[in-house]
Amino acid sequence: MQPFTTLTGVAAPLPMVNVDTDMIIPKQFLKTTKRTGLGSALFFELRTRPDGSPNPDFVLNKPAYKNAKLVIAGANFGCGSSREHAPWALLDFGIRCIVAPSFADIFYNNCFKNGVLPIALPQEQVDRLMEDALLGANAVISVDLDRQEIIRPDGNRVHFDIDPFRKQCLLNGWDDIGLTMRHEKDISDFEARRRISEPWA
Repeated sequence: MQPFTTLTGVAAPLPMVNVDTDMIIPKQFLKTTKRTGLGSALFFELRTRPDGSPNPDFVLNKPAYKNAKLVIAGANFGCGSSREHAPWALLDFGIRCIVAPSFADIFYNNCFKNGVLPIALPQEQVDRLMEDALLGANAVISVDLDRQEIIRPDGNRVHFDIDPFRKQCLLNGWDDIGLTMRHEKDISDFEARRRISEPWA
């Protein structure tokens, strides 16, 4: 997993509440077990018209936001069914941070496991960041995970809270496998001892 230290980029405004995982990545794209190639399917039903052409009114299709690295969203982001493909699609598109007043629990946990930082803030602070995002490509926002700060385009800083363990995992790029491999020597030593003490196992 790629470490998350600082992120600077344009934030796409998505002032919708209850954005569910089927909106983030529709069910027809869940057949793959690969984490790549899903960026084109992100918000597919919002980004495309029924004839398959791009919907020019959707935020991520607008020139100012085509390379967005953050999303400022409404409450209960990521609700609905449990699908890890949702953070995969966000990450593959290039989005590594979501700011919202609240998140669905499973989606929130899946984000951390895949290198996406979900930040929950009070509604009034999200509203200010939404106003920043609506300014378009000139409104660059930075996220400093180590300092736990969001730096707005005017230089004002917004503090956010994060679980210390999850913070360290993101800073170091440790997913579940990476955490296990940190103990590779202990695991190898245990297996060697067990082969001697229990050769039949």
